[in-house]
Amino acid sequence: MSTVLAIETSCDETAVAVVKNRQVCSSIINSQIPVHRQYGGVVPEVASRQHLETINQAIAQAIAQAQLPLTAIDGIAATCAPGLVGALLVGLTAAKTLAMVRQLPFLGVHHLEGHIYANYLSEPSLEPPFLSLLVSGGHTSLIYVKDCGVYETLGETRDDAAGEAFDKVARLLQLGYPGGPAVDKLPKKVIQTHLDYQRKSFPTGWRLSSL
Repeated sequence: MSTVLAIETSCDETAVAVVKNRQVCSSIINSQIPVHRQYGGVVPEVASRQHLETINQAIAQAIAQAQLPLTAIDGIAATCAPGLVGALLVGLTAAKTLAMVRQLPFLGVHHLEGHIYANYLSEPSLEPPFLSLLVSGGHTSLIYVKDCGVYETLGETRDDAAGEAFDKVARLLQLGYPGGPAVDKLPKKVIQTHLDYQRKSFPTGWRLSSL
């Protein structure tokens, strides 16, 4: 399968891409952040309904952006696990239906393997063995990729993954959603406030101290 239509709906983004020989021909991402922001986090049922509304359009846009006819697609892939069950079902149903109608092979992709092999898209010459630092919303792991499909977990967080920690800190501090960008901006804002204060409080020519 040299040209693959790939669908990702494991959480709150409807993503569709066309990949040909490790080259990304198109990538469409429909974010649900504005919808979930009012709840302070992802609501599974709401996420599933949003995927239903956007999946067909995302597939059409990805094919159009790739400037390839549908007949050029050699196979269909979709995230199969882990993720929100309802959200996954939307992507899997769309992918399997398209594969059946077009009589194309279907490939279910494990979410974490997708993170690992995404490195092939930025580094097309990459081949096993290599070390992969996997950092996603629910997982933070250092994985030794011995061969294709052969892995050894060398280390991982004992409780919350990095992404979950960011979200919980943001919720506790009432910084808003999504938590990661909100927490990331906070120290920058504090430093800028500190520098602005020094500029106003001290004579011109004084060297600004750093935090």
